[in-house]
Formats: sequence, C-alpha cells, structure tokens
Amino acid sequence: MKKFITIILTSFFLLFNVIPAVKATVAPPPSVSADSVVLLDATTGKILYEKNKNSAYPPASTTKIMTILLVLENSKLDDIVTVSKNASLTEGSRIYLIEGEKISVKELLYGLILASANDCAVALAEHVSGSTEKFAKLMNERAASLGCKNTNFVNPNGLYNVNHKTSAYALSLIMQELTKHKEYKVIATTPSYKMAATNKSKLQRPLWNENRLIQKGDQYYYPDSEGGKTGYTIQSKHSYIAVATRNGQKLIVALVHDSKKTFFPDSIKLLNYGFDNFELSEQFKKNNVVSKLTLEDGTSVPLLASKDLYILKAKNSTSTATVKTEQEKKDLSSFKKGDIISKATIVFGENSYTLDLTSGVNYSKKVPVINNSFLKNNLNNPKLVSILKYVGIALVILLILRGLNIKRRRRKTKLKRFIDNLNNKR
Repeated sequence: MKKFITIILTSFFLLFNVIPAVKATVAPPPSVSADSVVLLDATTGKILYEKNKNSAYPPASTTKIMTILLVLENSKLDDIVTVSKNASLTEGSRIYLIEGEKISVKELLYGLILASANDCAVALAEHVSGSTEKFAKLMNERAASLGCKNTNFVNPNGLYNVNHKTSAYALSLIMQELTKHKEYKVIATTPSYKMAATNKSKLQRPLWNENRLIQKGDQYYYPDSEGGKTGYTIQSKHSYIAVATRNGQKLIVALVHDSKKTFFPDSIKLLNYGFDNFELSEQFKKNNVVSKLTLEDGTSVPLLASKDLYILKAKNSTSTATVKTEQEKKDLSSFKKGDIISKATIVFGENSYTLDLTSGVNYSKKVPVINNSFLKNNLNNPKLVSILKYVGIALVILLILRGLNIKRRRRKTKLKRFIDNLNNKR
C-alpha cells in the first residue's frame, strides 16, 4: 500500500513540475512612416523587418552609397582627380569644386559622405568611368550582381530623375557590401573634417557630418552607429540608410520615401528592436568538421566548414538547427585538401543557410599495380635482352606465317567454288 501511495505522489509531483517547452517570442516591431523599409542582419543577410521591401522610389542622396562602393572597388584613396567643368557645374548640394582643381579620391569621399556633395559624386564618377553615363551603367551592373530588384540608377548623386529609382531592400544589399570596406567606416563616423588646400583653393573646406546618429551630443546620437546616409529632394521625399554594430551583431536599416521626416527616430527604433530581440548564434567555425563522407574503398573523408556560419535566432529561442548535406563533386577518384566536396543546408525555423564543405584530407583512388620488379632488376641483363629480342623475332615470324596461311586458305576456297560452278553448268 505504501509503495502504491509513493507511486501516486511521485506521478503528481512530476505532472505539476514539468517545465513547459519555451516558445520563442518576439516583441512587435515599431511603427515607421517611410513607404519602403528593411531591417537587415548584415552577417546572415536575413530580414528582421520589412515593409514594401522591393517597392521602388526615387532615393535621392542615398544613391551615393553605390557611388562610394564603386569608388572604393575601382580606385585608390591617394589617386588624384582633376575636376572637370561638368563636375564644377553640378547642381544641388556641393562644396564648390573648381574646374582644373586637383584633389585626391580620399578628400572627395569626405566631401561626398559628410557633406553629401553632388559635385564630388560627379568628379569621382568621371574618375572611375570617364563619364556619368558610363558610371550609371556600372552602377546598374553592380546592383544586379548584388541581387537588387526594381533598381535603375541614372546618375551618381541622386538628383531627381523619373527613371532613377530603387528600394529599401536594394539599398540594404548595397550597404551590406559597402561595410566590407574598412575605409567607409573611418570616413562615415568622422563628425567633422577640413579638406586640404588644393592648386585652385588655398582655403581649407570645412565639412560637417549630416548623419546625426554619429554626432555626440545630438538627441539622435546612437553609440553603435558605424555610418549612414541621408537623402532628400522635393520629389523624392526623405530617405535614410544606416549601419550599426552591437556585441558583434551588425544591422542595417533602410527607409525610403518618408514624407514625415521621422527617419532618424524611426531608424533608432528599428535598430533597438533588432538588437533587443535577435542574436547571432555560431553554428560552425571555419574548418569545423560538419560531417563525414565514406568512399567506396572505405576511406572516411572529414567534411569541413568552408567559413564561419552564424544563424539568426530570437534571443529566448531554445530551438536547434538541422543539417543536411548533398554531394557537389561528382568525380571522387581524386581531390585535394580544401577542395569543395559537398554542400550543407542548415535549417533553423523558417530560415535556411547554405555552407560549402571542403575535404579535410588529400585523396587519390588506389589503382592495382602489376609487380614489375623482375623487369626492373633484369632490364640491363644482356642475356635477358637477347632472349627477349629472339622471342620478339619469333612472334613476328609466326604472325607473318599465320597471315600467309590465311591467304592460302582463301585462295584454295575460291578455286574450289570456281570448279564447283563449272561442274554445275555442265
């Protein structure tokens, strides 16, 4: 009886003390006024928040992040640019470059990023491509390579043109690529700067960074900010893109076509929403063993992660990822350490990630080898050489005789047929 009561009490204890499975919960995102919005995790490329992400609008000066990217990819900071008449006459915001002025790419980038100078954008575009028309073609090619949709650039500065359009998602992809260049962060987080004197201007040009998120003392100062770009024309309305990093997690926020001019506080709300609710989880480090491949001859090949892989998860999530591998290399008879052998798909919730897997060893399929040590050891033996020579001659004679014998038989057969035919005719 006591044993029965003990079992009942234990069952009730377990029933009422089982810890329920924790389901990940994420706070609702903030409300923002721009018409096209994206909050992107730069490491994984996953979207944390979106609103009409691919809707195209005129982006105004946020266009310049593509100009900056192409300049950093296609020139050096100490390159000297000679300002053209076309650049000196550029409309809109400018630092009043002078025709014939010689100025470095680095100085022009400060003017472009901090003061949003349209004349700097034109001078840099002409330096890279020779003309703004050719540069616009390069902009569109690069945008397509990054996966940007509904995007068409006509100029390097964002001056309004009915055909000049892009979306929040496209801008976030461009910024994701731009943040790979360390020079951008250095310039974009500089609060103020004095441009050096040139051959045409003895006075230094003072610049003030228009991105309020990096200005200490400003009500919108954001300590985690690593750069950003504002944009405005009457037709384009307000646009803004920014990047921030906290605890190793990099987020990008893009807001396009904002009629209420709330992009600074809205971007802060979105960044805080991302940092407060999501985190990166390291799934594999580069060269970690992800799985193993067993070949036909029984050889076990360790398959290694080709790069560090992080997954994005809600901070209170207890879910785990699943890993599936597929063979990529078809011919496995020979490969080297580091060759891509397979591909892994890591699934976590609704998101999936792909990872190339490399071989951890060198491998070459063993081919049976005939033992020729006897020939190697006796190759210089005169007696053996003579024997082989006579054997070869004998084989040749036998082949000749065999051929003659075959011909003789054929002639004999033909003669017999001829005689038989004659007898039949009689």
